[in-house]
Amino acid sequence: MKLTLEAIRACLDGGLPSVVATCAPDGTPNVAYASQVHYVDGEHVALSFQFFSKTRENVLAYPYAQVQVIEPASFRHFRLRVRYLRTETAGPLFEYMKAQLAGIATHSGMDKVFVLRGADIYRVLDIECADPHVPAAAPPPDALIALRRTLDHLGACDDLAQLADRALAALSYGFGIRHALLALLDTQPDNAGPGKTGPADGALYTLASLGYPTSGVGAEVALGEGLIGVAARERMPVRINHRTGDYTYQAALRVADAAAARIPLPVLADAHSQIAVPLVHGARLFGVLYAESEQDAFFGHADEDALVVYGRHVGALMARLAALPDDETAVPAPAVRAPRGTPLAVRYFAHDHSVFVDNDYLIKGVAGSILWTLLNEHAANGRRDFCNRELRRDPRLPLPDFGDNLETRLILLQRRLAERCPQIALEKTGRGRFRLDVTRPLALSTN
Repeated sequence: MKLTLEAIRACLDGGLPSVVATCAPDGTPNVAYASQVHYVDGEHVALSFQFFSKTRENVLAYPYAQVQVIEPASFRHFRLRVRYLRTETAGPLFEYMKAQLAGIATHSGMDKVFVLRGADIYRVLDIECADPHVPAAAPPPDALIALRRTLDHLGACDDLAQLADRALAALSYGFGIRHALLALLDTQPDNAGPGKTGPADGALYTLASLGYPTSGVGAEVALGEGLIGVAARERMPVRINHRTGDYTYQAALRVADAAAARIPLPVLADAHSQIAVPLVHGARLFGVLYAESEQDAFFGHADEDALVVYGRHVGALMARLAALPDDETAVPAPAVRAPRGTPLAVRYFAHDHSVFVDNDYLIKGVAGSILWTLLNEHAANGRRDFCNRELRRDPRLPLPDFGDNLETRLILLQRRLAERCPQIALEKTGRGRFRLDVTRPLALSTN
């Protein structure tokens, strides 16, 4: 039976090195390793063009080559006889390969070296199994069934906080994923790129996580940094199915502002498989779903396809929740005791809107500015009930004119307070409404 590319897609993950053999016009052979052999369709593969190497010089002069790939689970070797057709420097395929390569490069600290210049497209003329006596690998689980189980467990969600938690929990039931996080985009008012609803630069912040010792709520990732940042910047999935050297994600993660490292990103110290999927709906990017495993080759091609569909579904749910109107009235406030005990020393730094409580860092950015505004209102007149509408109109808050993500910032603030400062709490009292509860006196100061 003739072999097909679909049957050997597991060989095209980059987990094991691929080898490309070419020949110069004078008959001199050349053998080199390939950074990526990418599945395009049933008849074509793409090789990454990064350097003007001897391999590229040869195929431009004589377009035939042979590529050897390895199936990770069985270690069977396959030889592909290919013919060079063209080089693509733009378009969906190029962007996908660029995102994959950028993810690997930033993950291994080589982002200044591994820069994709083009995607070299080859037609596959023939596929040969070099060692047919070796048993084939067992077929992977059905990703479509896993996706259906995941969606069934997700179900309907009434608010963003519930959606964030259930979107991660559902992954365990459907795909067996034990470690994941949801990072949402922090929209910046001055960095909207043309044709996109979102910033040209900025950051994502962790809103929820699954399976880690600490939640990491509030941890930031800059756009373009690591797998999460690259997936957000390119709006493409990034999947690495093998351990890439001695660099951990956290070590490779470099943020422009050192203050962003105050909340560690809750990731595995030695992940062997990772995938980052953008959460999009139409033209809008909401964030990134990131999952990882200590097992090699945990996420297959079919898993990537299924998780992309899941990411779009979650993005659509986020868009629907964002479009719902706020409640007109709040739940009546119960009687509350006056704050007691030693005053909480709350200090605000205006340059980055960071807030410290008793000299411990709590939060920064727009969420920090919101907290400072609420605490000042409460200190001035004892006010406790607030609504999103008035915050959007408050000139003291650095909110952009579009896609302000106010609800996600309030959830982030609520969760950081619950973890780090339970004496101050935010309670949801309706859609677009919340209540501030303070159990100890406040000593507010600025710096």
